[in-house]
Amino acid sequence: MLVIEQLSKVFGDLAAVDSVSLAIPKGQMVGVIGRSGAGKSTFLRMVNRLTDPSHGTIINEGKDVTALKGRDLRLWRASCAMIFQQFNLVERMDVLTNVMVGRIAHTGFTRSMMRSFTDEDRTRAIQALDRLDLVPQALQRAGTLSGGQQQRVAIAKALVQNPRIMLADEPIASLDPANATRVMDALREINRMDGLTVLVNLHTLDTARNYCDRIIAMRAGRVQFDGAPEALTNEKVREIYGTDYLAGDFNEAVTSTSLTTASLQLPKQAVGA
Repeated sequence: MLVIEQLSKVFGDLAAVDSVSLAIPKGQMVGVIGRSGAGKSTFLRMVNRLTDPSHGTIINEGKDVTALKGRDLRLWRASCAMIFQQFNLVERMDVLTNVMVGRIAHTGFTRSMMRSFTDEDRTRAIQALDRLDLVPQALQRAGTLSGGQQQRVAIAKALVQNPRIMLADEPIASLDPANATRVMDALREINRMDGLTVLVNLHTLDTARNYCDRIIAMRAGRVQFDGAPEALTNEKVREIYGTDYLAGDFNEAVTSTSLTTASLQLPKQAVGA
């Protein structure tokens, strides 16, 4: 269980995340949605402790994550793997080495920088790449791959950390529909097969509804909706995104009882992190 209590992040006079409290059971796949500037990315970065909260606590298995320092903090970040929109790979390095760098919390910084990896590191990396259909690309430079392939390499890199939680910040925002589907399929398979808790920021409602067990919607740093996908009604969507994003053709495509795939392609600038 991941328990988040009154979590806030303040930048000057702006509360990017404002008193968020959530309980996320182990093994749940959660989609986080909302307009640009809603606080989604800041929220995920605080869970991983890439950003320190201004107030509040994060509790995992009875441990106060917000109090961790040094080696304990590094181990938390390893067990709470982060996937970014822009992949965070070293493009000039081959795919296999990029994935093995994900073992840095286990191998140590110096050994990772010297690329002094063990047989176990290589085995884990190859196994992760195999799960994502990327073994043939193992010795290619990461920069030569397509965006979808690079994002799957990033997922493999996260897997070798041996995480308990996986966070993904807009992992499909820059991908075409086919590659976006492969990435989301991979995250859902990891969630189902490995029992990992997955929190993923998304900018399209249809993706959140199709892949996630639970949807959390943020607006102005606060949780506006928290529930099952089928409970996300048109009225709730208007509360989250505002009536200006339900005007014109988009509004006409929304029926009174459901949100169709055609109607859910909101402008990226309207709902990004």
